[in-house]
Amino acid sequence: MTNSNSFPRPRRDHRVDALRGAALAMMFVDHIPDNLLNRLTLRNLGFCDAAEIFVLLAGFASMLAYGRAFAREGVGAALSKLGRRIGRLYVYHIGMLLVSIGVVTQWRHYYPVPVRFLEPELAHGFASLWRAMLLYAQPASLNILPLYIVLLGLFPLVYLTSRAGIGVALALSGALWALINLYPQINLPNWFDPDGWFFDPFAWQFLFTLGAMAAITTQQNGGDLPRHRWIVTAAWTYLGFSAMQAFPWSDWNLPNLAPFDIAPPQKTPLSPLRLIDVLSIFYLVQSSARMSRAAASRGGQVLAVLGRHSLEVFAVGTTLDLLAQLLFVTWGNPWLLQIGINVVGLGGLLLLARWLDRRKSARRPAMVRHAAGHAPHHGAAAS
Repeated sequence: MTNSNSFPRPRRDHRVDALRGAALAMMFVDHIPDNLLNRLTLRNLGFCDAAEIFVLLAGFASMLAYGRAFAREGVGAALSKLGRRIGRLYVYHIGMLLVSIGVVTQWRHYYPVPVRFLEPELAHGFASLWRAMLLYAQPASLNILPLYIVLLGLFPLVYLTSRAGIGVALALSGALWALINLYPQINLPNWFDPDGWFFDPFAWQFLFTLGAMAAITTQQNGGDLPRHRWIVTAAWTYLGFSAMQAFPWSDWNLPNLAPFDIAPPQKTPLSPLRLIDVLSIFYLVQSSARMSRAAASRGGQVLAVLGRHSLEVFAVGTTLDLLAQLLFVTWGNPWLLQIGINVVGLGGLLLLARWLDRRKSARRPAMVRHAAGHAPHHGAAAS
């Protein structure tokens, strides 16, 4: 039986932060449809994209943070921490929604704006806002945090099943994922889309659970996934196949070298081709000592600092994406404007993350002194 209480507090793993930072940077680029830079992001170099990495790492980080809280601080304290995090995610989601509605509404006073920037029901004001606040209505550009909220709400169940063993947790979670791929109509309702949530939580919980179980495994193996040559070979082979299959050959005026004529794998039910893709990437990163050194290098830390402040970076990046799309639809997308948006956007996100890092570092000594001042004395009082 796997005992997730036994894994020690780890050293900071910069690979996780750097991989999350890369996903956030790609999200910013991908969410600007007319941005030619997004031809070079993960979604055009394989079956999965940044969203899969984000959810997998969310599960990984959740087990390290809240799994330890359940084990060491008790159910009440752990649920309290989870509740605060879920509340913070919800506040950010609603804040992003209000900012989006406000920006589009004000922009429309001066320039024409297609309703695709928000769902038609929200594009003209706040009348349907209550549905969005209940997560019943999800604009297409604001659907990842609701998924994260639901997955964190399910974390106690993920932790409970992990107590019976990693295999048990993955079997139960995987069975539900397989069911959704057989019957994709099983989903939560979305007022904007009769097919339901774009990220079906009943399917995507498997990726979240895989990340959580990977956290247990890495902590039992010194912070790494066990590295096996045959898995490395299989992962690289699969990534090569997915890159050839998914590459936008026509966009580059190149002959189509895709080995098979297959439809793009579906994202809503997290199709197997997408799942294997992201797991291959994660395995190659998290089992590699070379990747660990790269993530700790100066270049790796540029991405890692983004990953350490993922919620703030994602929220600001989503707002910048909206502004970039409005600029493109109003004035077109010439090269100079594209370069400016990418440089200003990515540079601004990096500056934000570094400022948050410095603020956190400045606050840490004060927090340590405060904790020391309230530490119990040895003896009866301490017990």
